[in-house]
Formats: sequence, C-alpha cells, structure tokens
Amino acid sequence: MAEPPTPPIPARNPKPWIPRVAGLLCYLLGLFDILSAIFPRVRHLQSVHKFGHLVPGLQVNPYAVAASLIVGVLLVSLAHALRRRKHRAWMGVVALLTTSIAVHLFRREPFGGIVLYFLVLVLLIVYRTEFYALSDPKSRWRAIWTFWAMLVGDIAIGLVLVSARADRIIGDANLLDRINHVVLGLAGISGPMHFRGDNYGDYIYFSLFGLGLLTVLVTLYLFLRPAEPAARLTQDQEVEIRSLLQRHGQRDSLGYFALRRDKSVLFSPSGKSCIAYRVVSGVMLASGDPIGDPEAWPGAIRAFVERAERYAWIPAVMGCSEQAGEIWHREAGMDALELGDEAVVEVADFSLEGRPMRNVRQMVNRIERQGYVCEVRRLRDIPSEEIVLIRRLACDGRSTETERGFSMALGRFGDPSDGDCVVVTATKDGEIRAVLNFVPWGRDGLSLDLMRRDRSADPGLNELMIVAALREAKTLGVKRMSLNFAVFRSALERGERIGAGPVLRRWRGLLVFLSRWFQIESLYRFNAKFRPVWEPRFVAFRQTRDLPRIALAALEAEAFLVLPSLLRRGPKEEADAASLRTY
Repeated sequence: MAEPPTPPIPARNPKPWIPRVAGLLCYLLGLFDILSAIFPRVRHLQSVHKFGHLVPGLQVNPYAVAASLIVGVLLVSLAHALRRRKHRAWMGVVALLTTSIAVHLFRREPFGGIVLYFLVLVLLIVYRTEFYALSDPKSRWRAIWTFWAMLVGDIAIGLVLVSARADRIIGDANLLDRINHVVLGLAGISGPMHFRGDNYGDYIYFSLFGLGLLTVLVTLYLFLRPAEPAARLTQDQEVEIRSLLQRHGQRDSLGYFALRRDKSVLFSPSGKSCIAYRVVSGVMLASGDPIGDPEAWPGAIRAFVERAERYAWIPAVMGCSEQAGEIWHREAGMDALELGDEAVVEVADFSLEGRPMRNVRQMVNRIERQGYVCEVRRLRDIPSEEIVLIRRLACDGRSTETERGFSMALGRFGDPSDGDCVVVTATKDGEIRAVLNFVPWGRDGLSLDLMRRDRSADPGLNELMIVAALREAKTLGVKRMSLNFAVFRSALERGERIGAGPVLRRWRGLLVFLSRWFQIESLYRFNAKFRPVWEPRFVAFRQTRDLPRIALAALEAEAFLVLPSLLRRGPKEEADAASLRTY
C-alpha cells in the first residue's frame, strides 16, 4: 500500500527572498544584541546611541544587558531555521519580537524604539504562509522534558559551585539566597551573593551563565530538530515494489535494494513508480533510479521534492543513472555530479583467455589447486541449516562491527522472500570459507550484494567465486552481472595516465590517500580485473553548498560514519536495523 500523500504546501507560489531576508534580519538583530551586551563600548558609541531604542540591550541596567544577550543568542540560533522556512522558528521569532515590543511599551519608551521590531514582525505575519516547514512532532515534548531535566541539573551544579568555597563567601548566605544566586546566574544576571576576589566571582558568573546558555541551545536544537521518521518498509509496500520490479526491474541494477526494510518509499500518484529513501541528519537521501515506468518517474520525483520542502529536508539522490539524472534536473531543478562507475560484466563476452586476464586466471588456478570448491545456487535451493552457517560467516567476516550499506546492499541474508538471490559459496575440507550473494537485476541480471570470507582464508577467493558465478550464469539464465561500485573511478584512471595535469594528479593522490580508510582504489583495481563495462553513476543535489552535508549524510547512511550513541536519533531505528540481520 502506498504512503499517504504529502500534505500540500500552504504557499502556492513560494517567494525565496522572504525567508532569506527574514533570516538575515533575525541574524543581524541577534548579532548586534550579543555585541551590545558583551562589549560596553558598543552600547556607548555615539553613532549607536542615536538609535539606542532600535535594538535591545543598549541600557546599562544589568537585567537589560542579560536579556539582550539571551534574546540575541535566541535570534541568531533561530535565523538559520527561519531561513529554511521552519514554522516553529517563525513562532519563536514572532514571540521574541512581540515580547520586545511589549517591554518597550511597558517602559513607555518613544515609539521610534519599536519601529524596527514592528516592521520585522509585520513582515513575518504578512508572509506567514512562507514558513510552512514542519519539525519533528515528537521533539516538542522531548525538548520540554530535556529543558527541565537540564535546568534541575544546572541548579544542582550551581549550588555545588557557590558552596564549594564557603570561605570565599562574603556575609551569610542561606539556601534560598544560594538558589536565587544560581537561578539569576543561569540567566546571566549577577545574584545577591558576593565573593572575595574578583576572579572567583567571575568564575562563578561565567560558569553559571555557560550552563544556562548550553541548556537554552540544546533545548532550541531539539525543538527545531528536523523530522526523521523511522524508516520502515511495510509488507504492502514491499508487495507493490516487487510488482514494479517484476515489470521494470531490468532498468536499474540497484532497484532490488529498494527492498531494504530500513528504507521508506514514496509512490507516484498513479502508483506506477516509487522512490526509496531515508532521512539522515536532515537530508532526504534517495538511492538509485526511481522504480517503475519511466513515464511515471516525474510524478514520484515531484512527490519526493514536495515532501522534502514540507519538512525542510535537503533532497539528494545517490547513485542515479544518467537518464534519471536528466529527469531529476528537469523535474526538480537538480544538478548532477559524477560519483563513480558501476562495473557491469557481460556474460557472453567474459573469458579467462588472453593476456589481459592472465592475473585472474593464474589466481583462480592457484586457489583451486589449494582445494577450494565453489557452488552456485539460488537461495531457495539451499537447506535452512546451511543458511544459518552462511549467515554466521557473513556476520563474522565483517571488517567492522556495524553492518554497512544503504544504496547497494540489501542488509539481510536468508529471508524466504529473497529466494531468487544467487549465492556462491567456497568450501575447503567441507567448511564454508567465503560467500557471495547476488540479488536479481530484472529477469536476466544479477547485482552483487554481499562479499564476505573467513579472515584466515587464502587470497584470491573472491576472484574464484566471481569467476564461478560467471561460469554458471548461462545455466541460471543470467546475461549480465553488476559488481562493486568504484567511487571516482575515472579520476583514478585518468590521473595515472601520461599527460595528466597537476590538478588531476593531486586529486588522484588525495583519493589514494583516502583509500587507507575507504576502499576507493582497491575496489577500482579489483573490478578492473574482470574487464567490465563501466556505467557512470551520479549524485543529484539542489545547491552546491549542500554537498558537504549530503556527503556526511551519505557516509552515515552507508555506516562509514557512525555517530556516538548519545547523538543518535533513538533506539527505535537501531532496533529495526538489528532485526534485519536476524532473519
């Protein structure tokens, strides 16, 4: 069953300049508030004094200075979210501006002192429909509970700070006085207590204010946190995707990976196409081409972009083909950057004969003489007891504790619904030492999913299993086979040629250096052994400045970048991902 349609965006004709101007004004007001509170000279500049009522915090009163600093920090923190059309940021800025105007009126200050506030407030109210992006609905209560929990902790820490050196306290201070001093200090206001030595008093003041500022920023971050739904593929959606793959699966070798159960899926209005994606760190990350009829791709792409705009996510696509990149550009205004190449081996053209294949041929012959035997079978034909052993080898053979993969990995092994997968096992003395798993690519293709081996196995085992799969391909009705994806393959290849320019050589040198941690050059070298056809793959994005954030989200989705447990979204997605590996 398809996902419910994305709620329509209230603004029919969004005006990009509105959130940009509003965010800039919010940032400038907040920045000047902070500067006027921290640097006394700013408050006493003659040029500023003439406009002293236009911005908060220009009064020498310490309460006003503290309020100016807090308001400034909040405005600066809300500016970016306001620029991204966040509705909660709009509510926060409107509340701050209204409060500031009310304070000015309560003090009976001249009307000129609230003109700037009033103009910005009117701008936000008139164009309120421009700020429609939603935040995580669960983060509202999470932010409230976090605020109160941190506030209690701040008060406890503050009491320890002011009481640790009782000999520094001037006069008598009971518990209520100390609590009052701590609470005021968290707001940036000097309390009633006094200490011997200016340095110690400053230490207490800045420590308390730092705790209060940290509490406000953490609460604000949680309150404005982008919605990241727990990605989960329902059974009805899986049935629909399999139906689309049966009719159009031959178009994309990555299509079957849309069946990962830690992905969400968004269908076109006609139901003839869909896009698999996951939201990672505010990036709506799709993988591969849309699935289904290409004529229905524009509908799925428009639904994808509308949902991204609705929640202020950054839309991006990893590993799309050139055809899909052109459609993303036409329908969503996205640019495309070549990410790398996919190695596709045509079964009819593959042979171990000839000088170019001498290295692979010698390696395969040597590993066969050592007693290794390969077996190529459909998953449905493997006994359940053997599947358990293969799964155990697949888990033990990981190079990291975390299961990697998002765009080109299925994330499970042995599920009965994946009976068409082709499994290659290599055994020696009756013990399984290595395994390859291929997922279907339409009716006559295979795409490599899993490549694991016993760490004590001899080198060359992966080459032997791939050759065994190619030898049995005709029996299985397979005409083409997709191997690993080589990131920046063309740069590595061109950079080592004679005549390569200094920029290309340095870029290749950087890729070789990064290969110490990421399998960039090694995958390219491994794939090139089989003389494949290189199919370019692209990353599609809206704006160039989003590329660093998209890169980090992609690394996190592929599990190359694993965040500490305290920074993760929550245990729900981890539990979902863990359950996928227990089939």
